[in-house]
Amino acid sequence: MLNSLQQTHENYIKALQTISSPCLFLDLDAFEANRDWVLKNAGDKTIRVATKSLRSVKIIRTILESSPVFRGLMTYTLPEALHLRSLGFRDLLMGYPTWDEVSLKCLARDPSEITLMVDLPEHLKLLEKIAAQAGTRLHVCVDLDLSMELPGLRFGVYRSALNTCEKLREFLSVLRLCSHLELVGAMGYEAQIAGVGDRSSPLVRFLQKVSVSQLRKRRKRMVELLRNEGHTLRFVNGGGTGSLQLTSQEEIVTEITVGSAFYAPWLFDHYRSFSLKPAMGFTLPVVRAPLKGVLTAQGGGYVASGSRDPSKLPKPYLPEGIELLTHEGAGEVQTPFRQRRFPGGKIPPGAASKVGDLIFMRHAKAGEPCERFNEIHLIRKGVYEGKVATYRGEGKAFT
Repeated sequence: MLNSLQQTHENYIKALQTISSPCLFLDLDAFEANRDWVLKNAGDKTIRVATKSLRSVKIIRTILESSPVFRGLMTYTLPEALHLRSLGFRDLLMGYPTWDEVSLKCLARDPSEITLMVDLPEHLKLLEKIAAQAGTRLHVCVDLDLSMELPGLRFGVYRSALNTCEKLREFLSVLRLCSHLELVGAMGYEAQIAGVGDRSSPLVRFLQKVSVSQLRKRRKRMVELLRNEGHTLRFVNGGGTGSLQLTSQEEIVTEITVGSAFYAPWLFDHYRSFSLKPAMGFTLPVVRAPLKGVLTAQGGGYVASGSRDPSKLPKPYLPEGIELLTHEGAGEVQTPFRQRRFPGGKIPPGAASKVGDLIFMRHAKAGEPCERFNEIHLIRKGVYEGKVATYRGEGKAFT
């Protein structure tokens, strides 16, 4: 009798047997289970969908249409936001500041539905100049830094410059001089909670516990300062997949951005408080068997962004018993695998063992593998249900 992983493996092979490999696929049952987990843990907040973690117009639209809890998008570049608006999407929040003057001038001709991210006086001055030239008004959101500074250690990411109320006041003094800008929102991304797994590190758990208490107080003080300065905020944005359960408890927060949860890349296996279902993966065909116990597949070098360490490599998922070779990792044109020894020397049912077999991989991060493939193949319980285009498949590269 097959165990659950072996059954999943068998279903994947059945569903993708007529599809050329390498290919990118989405397990719809797992995808929908992850979506339901997001809804269950949203509390009284709305969920803003992070497009960088999805990179497919059809998938983004499917999520938004599935529940009124999903409302609005967080985009990662301004050309992307302009493109999505042209397709009918509304309430687009830029997740990051932009210095793309060409796209900003395009936005200034019609500033509707798009909110720009700011955290420096330089951002304000550029936007004010462009908006004034166009005789229009741009909406902005202020990015509040929620990282925790310790002696010799920054627990968080280098993101916004606004980490104290004093700095925020100085920033607002510049904003008051910008008659063509309107502050409509505040965002605080707790990266040290949302993007750092705590399963295997007591130190990380301790630092996160201290940081949560600190960042909640800081966010509340800074949002209250914004309101006391006369700014009417349409939204206070926070969180991410890894902090959803905590951020949803904050009264001051009105919405939470989530993206990675839907595809569940393998880095999100490292959280103690929740468990997502692997939904997105890619196949690699075995094309060589250079020696006993080693299989070599075509392609595979889809390495995630960030620091250069093994946590950014894709991970073999199915069949069981396959692992990367440490000294080669995942290669541009080929990736070798070692077949682990099992008790008694037996190979489990369905294990890759010969040329022509498929190895199913999981990426370290969500969205990024979509830059490698033109389409996502949709499968459900061993049945192929068609395909949808990625941004790349539509000829778009929002770098």
